[in-house]
Amino acid sequence: MSDAPPTTGLHHVTNICTDIEETRSFYEDVLGWHTVKRTQNYDDPGTPHYYFSSTPEGEPGTNVTYFEYPDSQGTPGPGASHHFAFGVEDEEALREWRDHLREHDVRVSEVKDRTYFKSVYFTDPDGLVFELATRGPGFGLDEEDPGSEAIDPFERGYEN
Repeated sequence: MSDAPPTTGLHHVTNICTDIEETRSFYEDVLGWHTVKRTQNYDDPGTPHYYFSSTPEGEPGTNVTYFEYPDSQGTPGPGASHHFAFGVEDEEALREWRDHLREHDVRVSEVKDRTYFKSVYFTDPDGLVFELATRGPGFGLDEEDPGSEAIDPFERGYEN
């Protein structure tokens, strides 16, 4: 165990987009989120920096922020994020989200069983992969103390 004080959880995630208005429209019109701050990158003045939140107040833990770099093109790899996941309550909510995304012409996967939760995947306008994941059944499914054993999902017949 670390001697460092505990963290309070995820505060926010910052990504890069090529068109901040297209990204704003995606978060507001498709995901139903709120634009809670429009400013500029403190380390790169003149670069737009928008904050989107799942709540109108934008408290820590509910925010995704974006820097706009119109000429950027990313390639997933070391130092980059593969995807990030938003939580939904249950499989019914997950299916409702899948239908909602399709109604907004967003390509979305079928529901996938990830053993510890069920999820769907889709991308934002720049191709960043999102996941919506259910709360349960949870990471304690295999062992009483989550993380105490190494579990090989392929031994269980897991398929991607």
